[in-house]
Amino acid sequence: MDYFLIITGVVFLLTGLAGCILPVLPGPPISYAGLLLLHFTERYEFSGRFLIVWALITVAVTVLDYMIPVLGAKKYGASKAGIWGSIIGLVIGLFILPPFGIILGPFIGAVAGEYTAGKQSNEAFRAGFGSFMGFMGGILIKLVASGMMVWYFIRELITGPGVL
Repeated sequence: MDYFLIITGVVFLLTGLAGCILPVLPGPPISYAGLLLLHFTERYEFSGRFLIVWALITVAVTVLDYMIPVLGAKKYGASKAGIWGSIIGLVIGLFILPPFGIILGPFIGAVAGEYTAGKQSNEAFRAGFGSFMGFMGGILIKLVASGMMVWYFIRELITGPGVL
């Protein structure tokens, strides 16, 4: 049973890393589930404090992931139309031109949204840049959190029981 939990945990961690970039998957929560699967084995165990701290980090990163792109877009002057355009551009870009569409979609969508709201080109491009920067910041924070969870998972596997 331990091998099944470990292999499933590895699958969750890899899926979680992919979810840091793909907007349809919640990366850090899936990575955290991978840590929990290792914890549920008979041989490996994380401390309760460790699990609580990482649960809090996971929640915080997930909440920030939704806030950072909006804050980035707002900081650069995006309207609601620009923010919605960014979200729609992300979804469309994901399916039309992966993986580049994930990066270009929010920018193009925000610019298009700002144009529909009647903004001039320099304002529209500025809002698009802010949306793009916010999106990239969200990806970065998710990758750092999920990457650390992968590191702790591997470290626990290598060093053995009772270390954390």
